[in-house]
Parts: sequence; structure tokens; C-alpha cells
Amino acid sequence: MSSGERQSAAKIRLVAASDRDRAAIEKAGIEDLVVFLDGDAHARPILRNAFPLIAVAFSEASEAALRDALVSLRQLGTVPEIPVRRLDAKSGAEMCALIRAFAEGGVGRLSRFSASIASEVAMLRREREVMLENYRALEDAFQARNWEPVAEIFGHDPHVDPKDEGIGQLLSSAHVEQFLPVSSQGVAGVALHLHSVPKDGAELVVTLSYVESREGVAEWSVPASKLVADWNFFSLPRACGGGAKTLRLRVSSTGPEMVGLSLGFPIASERYTARSEVAHPDLDLRPLAFRVFTGLPGVRPTRMPNMIAPTDLLDGQFIEDYRLAPDLLSRIVDVSVTPVVPEFQTVRFLEHEHAVVCHPLKSGISAGAVSRAVEPGTISFSASAVIDHPQGAPAAVSFLLAPANSNARSEVAELVRKGTAKPTAFFSGWREVGPDRSVSINIHMDEPVRAPMDLMILSRAVTDSVDFSWLKVSGFRLVKQSGEALNAHQ
Repeated sequence: MSSGERQSAAKIRLVAASDRDRAAIEKAGIEDLVVFLDGDAHARPILRNAFPLIAVAFSEASEAALRDALVSLRQLGTVPEIPVRRLDAKSGAEMCALIRAFAEGGVGRLSRFSASIASEVAMLRREREVMLENYRALEDAFQARNWEPVAEIFGHDPHVDPKDEGIGQLLSSAHVEQFLPVSSQGVAGVALHLHSVPKDGAELVVTLSYVESREGVAEWSVPASKLVADWNFFSLPRACGGGAKTLRLRVSSTGPEMVGLSLGFPIASERYTARSEVAHPDLDLRPLAFRVFTGLPGVRPTRMPNMIAPTDLLDGQFIEDYRLAPDLLSRIVDVSVTPVVPEFQTVRFLEHEHAVVCHPLKSGISAGAVSRAVEPGTISFSASAVIDHPQGAPAAVSFLLAPANSNARSEVAELVRKGTAKPTAFFSGWREVGPDRSVSINIHMDEPVRAPMDLMILSRAVTDSVDFSWLKVSGFRLVKQSGEALNAHQ
């Protein structure tokens, strides 16, 4: 094989040597495999089609110069430590033959394969950039011709019936869901009508998912301060693509204040009426007041009034949210760890409000435990808390999730002693709360819980007084992953 043919076959030089040994290297016939380095340690090394794995030297002087050159080579940060092998005139020819077999054998084939992959990746990157540029040009063309990327294709106008009680309380204790009577193809967002919005103390939670696969699309958690008593447009970052599916809209709220979600005129089709797991007279053959907007699949929708971006994108996740049922909350037990023995009931369940009261004491921690409240697959937990008396002293509130059937009082005692929960538990941290406004407490797990867990609601004093400090916790909302998404974690 000639020198030119060998150069073409090797492609990448895998051996380093000093310029001092150039003549010896050429005599050995491996110059096509070698990158020659200058002995100046301050010179910036240049590696072109080279990734040295071994360095060779034929003399002490050339070895010293080579080691100086390798010092500057380390500045690249991408080349591993290179071993230096000293050769002599007697063994040099044999060693060079081994080096050629090494470079042109398995390592050579691997290097050429890696170079081929890198080349293909670069080509794919260029193709992707061209595709995105064409995609951007397509969007510009639609806008230039005044072809609106978003258009309303369906709507139910709000309707007030004199007999309506309002579903604000239902939203805070359960959820209301609505099937959309249009295909998911091209859906860019949904608008909901609100007839009243509290100034503060509430949060509206909207989830959009596919009915057939139960996959989530997006979720919006919006504080009341960002809502308006009119149409609120919950937009997707891109219009839905893929095959046509049925969309389910689910709406709930957290906090002590009620959000006035509007209903539409009565309709004949039960499939497309609003429904809830809790019976309510207002939902008798009534849909939500909503509008559906569509656009080009995969294209970002244009700006609209009162437009709200998603809090989370749930693409590919199988999710569902659930509430703590009243009969479950009613089984709450007092597991307080405090030297104070009060004359009143510290922990109790308020049946008509679906809430729990946990009154702090001057020392220690007041706590109530609900056994097996958290289902397997749960990924997040949230609730709201407020001091339910205008003159109530402020307090601190937190949540603790512990393995099912654990000793709840022991879990709380561990928190009292060390200030942190056991490794098997999840602790939300303390939040201060007063009578003027409610706070939202959240726990987000890194991965879904694998088994049922007990819920503990904790409170403690933050000042010398606990007068009228009736801490009320409500709006318990949990989100769990199910089906394939949970199996993937396990």
C-alpha cells in the first residue's frame, strides 16, 4: 500500500510524535498515522483530522519535547491523557508495525464509524435548520395573506337561569369536566367564561386531555388576580397535531374564595353536558360556557385578549387529578406532639366546608392525620390555608406525607426533634398564614409515589399568642400519573 493510499484509509491520525522524530517516523512508514507536535508549550495546538491515543518518541530529547507539547494539548480539554512510549532503533520497526495494526484495525474502524456518525448528525442538523426555516416561512406566508392561524369554530354562550345556585363551591370541593364537541385536530386553545372573579384567595385549575388515550395535553393553574370576569383564553403553545381525538376539559379551583364559572344554555345531548362526580342541580343538561379555537396543526396561535399560557405541558403523560372525599377527611385523628393540653378540640373536620381545622398551640406542633389519603402514582399535592377569624393570630402550616400505616405521632415527633422529616416522608416546609389572605401549600414529588401514604396536617405558633387562630385547610387537590407513564417510572 502506498503512502497516499494509507493516508486515505486511515482518515484520522491516532498517534502523536515530536517534530524531532519526523525522519524516523517516515523511515518506519507510519507518517500517515501520526500528528506531529511542536515542542513549544506556549504554542496553541491544532488537531486536524487527529485524535491521538498514543505518543511515541525515538530519543530522550524528542521525548522531552513531546511531553512539553502534550502539556499545551491538554488545554483543549477534549483529549484524554496520552501515554508516551519510547522506541529505539532495534524495536522501532516492530513497534511501528503493531501501531499500524492497532490504528487500522478495530480502533481505526471505530474511529471511521464515529466520524461517519458525526458527519450524518451534522447533515441532519442542517436538514433540521432548513425545515425550521421553511416552517417559519410558511407561517410568515399565512400571516402575510391575512390567513388567521386561529379561528373560533364552536361556542356555547353564557346563560343565567334564575334558579341557578352557582357551581363555585362545587369547583372547590370537586371538579367539573366537559367533552369538547370537536376533533382535537388543530385545536389551539379554549376560552372559558367567568361571571365573577374574587380579588384574591383562589386559583383556577384547567386541564386538557385526550379521552381515548387519557394522555394529558396541558394544564393551567391561574391565580384569581390574573383572571377577568369575561372570556379567558387558555392557549396552547402549538395547535394540536396528530390523529383526530376527543378532548376533555376539566376545571376545578383551590382556595376559600369561589370562582364564578359560567354555564351555557341547556342542550339535548347528554354526552356534551358538563358533569361532576358530585351531583349538582345546575348541571342538569347544561354545558359550560366555552369557545373552541383552532388553527394550523403545530403552528403557534396569535395573541388574543386575556390569553393565558399553560403552566405545564403534559404531552405523553397519563394523568388524573382527584380530591380527598369527605368521608375520608372525616376520619382525621389528632396526633399532636405538644406539652399543652387544651380545653378545646384542636383538630376537627368541617363537613359542610370539606375543610379541616388544625388550631396551633403555644408550644409543640398540632397535627391531624388521615390514613392512606394519598393514592399510588401521586406526583403532586396542594391545598389552601387561612386563619378563619378576622382577629386570629397568625400561624405556620405544613403538610407531611408518610408511608401508609406508619406511626403518625412518631413522624411528627421526629419533625419536632430534628426540624426535618424522616427520609421516607415528604415535607412541604412551613408557610406562615394569617386572617387577611389564604396561602397555597404544595408538594411536588420527583417521581410518583409507589404505595399509599398517610397525610398529616401540621400547625404551630409563630407569635406568643394563638388567640382565635382557627387554621382552616381546604381545597385538597392531588394529581397522579397512571397507566404507561407510571409504569415507566417503575
